[in-house]
Amino acid sequence: MQQITSQTTKQLEDFIKQTLKNAGKEKVVVGISGGIDSAVILTLAVNVLGKENVIPVLLPYCDQGTKDAREIVKWNKIDEEQVWEHNINPPVEELARIRKISSLSTSKIDDIRLGNMKARVRMILLYDIAKKKKALVCGTENKSEKHLGYFTRFGDEASDLEPIQHLYKTQVKEVAKQLKLPAVFIDKPPSAELWSDQTDEEELGFSYQLADQVLEQYLDQNKKLSQIKVAGASLQEIRKIIDRVKAQKFKQQVPYTRLVAK
Repeated sequence: MQQITSQTTKQLEDFIKQTLKNAGKEKVVVGISGGIDSAVILTLAVNVLGKENVIPVLLPYCDQGTKDAREIVKWNKIDEEQVWEHNINPPVEELARIRKISSLSTSKIDDIRLGNMKARVRMILLYDIAKKKKALVCGTENKSEKHLGYFTRFGDEASDLEPIQHLYKTQVKEVAKQLKLPAVFIDKPPSAELWSDQTDEEELGFSYQLADQVLEQYLDQNKKLSQIKVAGASLQEIRKIIDRVKAQKFKQQVPYTRLVAK
């Protein structure tokens, strides 16, 4: 796995700078969840574009807290008047009412449906703010989430540029250490915050530490299941990760298109 150094962070910053230059833009909009990925992206963007050109957007649902999101904004010394905050409860609840999804439901599929609605409402607001501010939406997806299919299509996946999509989750943590981010962003359990007390690793059924070691061998080294070895991991645990990658592969391929004969 690629070692993360100060040169890595420079390459990430150069990518952001060059992408905006190519697009003829000066500003980026970043959705801030309070997690490590958005904290890293916000910091990289501020480093290379200047804090005046970075627009943090906080989109909590119901009584979801924004303490950590506010902390990384403050840590980057971004002026309060640049921060956009909207509680997405009203539009999500209306969509849920139309589709007859109850927030009190104990159905797993209803939890996922409601979570997808939240992600897509956030996407709509991010792009509207970007249009108003003549900015690009800077995504926060990493390689682990991408290949595990741990995202909502046309939701948190939607962006104009993805600086860390080639880095595994554990590598993003190393970038955070290079940037000297506050410990809370490095230590807290990863969460898409799509419902109360939800964590990525609990929902996935395995840790990113394990998943990244498996994914590196499976994706980067083209190893077969029988060839993948991770200390302390059983064949069943490794198979679970690879089965998820295979089951979610359609997300990398859609929309399916019809080839038109010449």
